[in-house]
Amino acid sequence: MEKHLIVLDLDGTLLTDEKKISEKTKRTLLKAKEAGHQVMIATGRPFRSSSIYYNELMLTTPIVNFNGALVHHPKNKSWQMVHSPMDIRVVHDVVDSVDKYQYQNLIAEVMDDVYIHTEDKTFMDIFNMGDPNVLIGNLRGNLNDDPTSLLIHATEENVPGIRQHLEDVHAELIDHRRWGAPFHIIEIVRKGLNKAVGISHVAKDLGIPRDRIIAFGDEDNDLEMIDYAGIGVAMSNGIDQLKNIANEVTLSNNEDGIARFLIDRLKLK
Repeated sequence: MEKHLIVLDLDGTLLTDEKKISEKTKRTLLKAKEAGHQVMIATGRPFRSSSIYYNELMLTTPIVNFNGALVHHPKNKSWQMVHSPMDIRVVHDVVDSVDKYQYQNLIAEVMDDVYIHTEDKTFMDIFNMGDPNVLIGNLRGNLNDDPTSLLIHATEENVPGIRQHLEDVHAELIDHRRWGAPFHIIEIVRKGLNKAVGISHVAKDLGIPRDRIIAFGDEDNDLEMIDYAGIGVAMSNGIDQLKNIANEVTLSNNEDGIARFLIDRLKLK
């Protein structure tokens, strides 16, 4: 069988609701690697909070972090990293313009440095994963470097209004995505970036054509990736918009959906 590139989103896809990789899915992915297929991760997470799963699967491939704003190879420092941060002036404009909306917090990340606008115990727990440098205080005064991403935390009812404002005022310079539950967060990256852009870099490097890319996802930050892949697979727990454009729909993240699909498609015993 021709070798494929298997691309895995993390939350809601590879990971169960308990944020673990099931034993069946892990065994299946290891069998796929033994059969000569390449396995990689494409996530909105930074590397510091995705490295645990990268290492658990014993991957040796590049990884897409921050929804395509960072593409790098953890095992090969000579691999040409692609880091595409936003202009800090754009971020300051966004911060100023959303002040009239009700949001709960702002978080900027510069690679593995985290800037939190207002102290929040919930976010301290989330963003401390991987032991980053964390600075708390007004982003206008504390953020001095071009950030890899900007997060806006708002209540569920306020997210659509903020996203519409971003689309109306800043669409030429940024792209934005919404996190899945339980956190109602808008993630902003530089315009033109998404997981598909990152995957295309990796696939070219590995010499694997688009029609032999199998990608799994569940949320709106997976839309471009699922559309780009030769075989785009949505999880049954995914959003309807993703299912509508996917080539296939598999079982949920809690039902070994990835394993079930790969065992059948790649004839893994």
